[in-house]
Amino acid sequence: MSEVPDRFVRSGASSYVRGLPHPDAMDGASESRRAPAMAIPDGRTVRMSKKSKHDGKGKGSTPATLQLEQAGVPFETYEYEHSNDHMDDGYGVEAATKLGFDEHQVFKTLMADTGSERVVGVVPVSGHMDLKALAAAVGAKKAAMADPKVAMRESGYVVGGISPLGQKVRHRTVLDESALKYDRILLSGGKRGFSVGVNPQDLLKVLDAVAAPIGTW
Repeated sequence: MSEVPDRFVRSGASSYVRGLPHPDAMDGASESRRAPAMAIPDGRTVRMSKKSKHDGKGKGSTPATLQLEQAGVPFETYEYEHSNDHMDDGYGVEAATKLGFDEHQVFKTLMADTGSERVVGVVPVSGHMDLKALAAAVGAKKAAMADPKVAMRESGYVVGGISPLGQKVRHRTVLDESALKYDRILLSGGKRGFSVGVNPQDLLKVLDAVAAPIGTW
């Protein structure tokens, strides 16, 4: 099984880049002592600290993290400086690059329309979503990408920050089966520049989702 890069996170911990608000500071959680900072090769500094449980009402919470907390699922949070420059490769690739993760381990959330319902597909940022395979996974004849405005309205998130978790409208969700080879995958935490790390099996349970080969390269 592949592991999350050790320089960014340890089991049960959350990390952040110096200069950004610490997730625990934003959600009101308290720490008994300040965690040590670590320098990484590109000059950024990551601070690791024990993640405390909180009531989900702090400024650092999103509907996505709240759903994980309510389900009792362990997760990590990651923040980075989002930039609108050089976005040709997409928001997910930006997250993978700035956080130092393999693009196959970072996943993006896409919404499609089968004609009778909207469904959500979660695939690696290194590839694309196979709409035919997605339709087959939910028992539909075909599927097309949903209008971005519809996706934002029904998810409650903005493009570039859409998470499969905590959406306003509950949708059937399909996770690309490649996620299952990892102990931890990253996906949007509900806003640009904010990601969560979660075990794919836990993600399937929380979302009542299915895994299928819907990713293509």
